[in-house]
Amino acid sequence: MSGTFEGPPVAIGQGQAWTFVTLDEQGKARTLGVRFSEETLSGLPTELSEHGAWEYDLELPAEAAALGYDHVMLDWNPHGHIPPGVYDTPHFDFHFYAIDHAARKEITLDTASLEMARKAPEEGYMPEGYALPPGTEVPNMGAHAIDPASGEFNGEPFTTTFIYGFYDGKVIFMEPMMTLDYLKSRPDMSTPVKQPQAYHKDFAYPTSYGVHFDEMAKRYEVTLDGLARY
Repeated sequence: MSGTFEGPPVAIGQGQAWTFVTLDEQGKARTLGVRFSEETLSGLPTELSEHGAWEYDLELPAEAAALGYDHVMLDWNPHGHIPPGVYDTPHFDFHFYAIDHAARKEITLDTASLEMARKAPEEGYMPEGYALPPGTEVPNMGAHAIDPASGEFNGEPFTTTFIYGFYDGKVIFMEPMMTLDYLKSRPDMSTPVKQPQAYHKDFAYPTSYGVHFDEMAKRYEVTLDGLARY
């Protein structure tokens, strides 16, 4: 079985977003992503929700099961988020979760949970050059490992970046982030994802991620590519 298979659409802005997976001729999933119509970028909320960012829960197609991901949570941040001067511009977070909703609800950041969120991974599981700074913990989400070599930490404006999510010393999500203005520029980009020396075996790691605008279909794709389980 080969081809592209899609999850159910969810209304965002004046458009829709949905997940998809592409299987090669051997039936192996190599690309997992989110598609969304051009209209999605219009009519977005301009203020925070009662919980902060606006969250849109995207279900994965059944054909993506072998990758080990459970769902995608697309967050719209109308004012950005911390740290100030870095990510405080309107942008989207694409959380590809390798844990389910029930496990996410256990990330309460009470005393014990906060310790788990701040727990450093065992040697080798942190991607090359990444760091897990204090203060990046978010309830129902986890902690965010960033790449200090990324342009936004070195005097360049934030456009797009890649985050590894951790909890209890383990990777629990992959997260491309990108600004609204960057998406409106209709990019066609693919860039390598820095790898760890050791891999968790219950989900697939991407070797690159991308964002593309399809002029004919008038839609965007944000993708995890070159996926492999080790």
